[in-house]
Amino acid sequence: MKKFILFDHDGVLVDTEFWYYKAGERALADIGLTVDKDQYLRDMSHGKGTWDQARAAGVDERTISAQREVRDRYYQEYLRTEAIEIEGVVDTLAELANFVRMAIVTTAKRGDFDIIHEKRRIAQFMDFVLVREDYQRAKPHPEPYLTGLKRFGATRAETLVVEDSSRGLRSAVAAGIDCAVVHNDFTSTQDFSQASHRIRTLSELKEIILTP
Repeated sequence: MKKFILFDHDGVLVDTEFWYYKAGERALADIGLTVDKDQYLRDMSHGKGTWDQARAAGVDERTISAQREVRDRYYQEYLRTEAIEIEGVVDTLAELANFVRMAIVTTAKRGDFDIIHEKRRIAQFMDFVLVREDYQRAKPHPEPYLTGLKRFGATRAETLVVEDSSRGLRSAVAAGIDCAVVHNDFTSTQDFSQASHRIRTLSELKEIILTP
């Protein structure tokens, strides 16, 4: 039986990963570059992203820095205007709260996270939230999830990570924590062979955490 859940955020609790990609795609289009989506997904699984393609195309670091700020503005625009809810998440968290303590461990920046949760009821179920500014080394390094364990005072055996990307899965595996991967169309082609569980929706977590 699990007593603690460490949730990834983007793609697990809110449907934001596509819009993050679109913001980067739009920022590069502004300077005449087209993003290869398949390459982006491969890069993302290794903790890389939009700017690796820009560098490969010969874009200088000053321009990349400027367009990164543009990307961030586009992304926040999408967060405020697009439908990013995942059906059933709030109801599932309300039920899980009867059995486990929960927290979020995300690579999202604090500013983006705060925009997402201005009017949503997800954070109320969490003991704490770790955003990108709260640790030094991002996923797939184990530090984010090890930091979550420490905050809870939990053991690896009594904790479950919930992820939707191979990068996050590798972070959990490196931290020695069981990981349930929830289906997400945007990351569905990634390698999840090391996952402890594969689920379609978060509603399946109750059976996992209550299994002795």
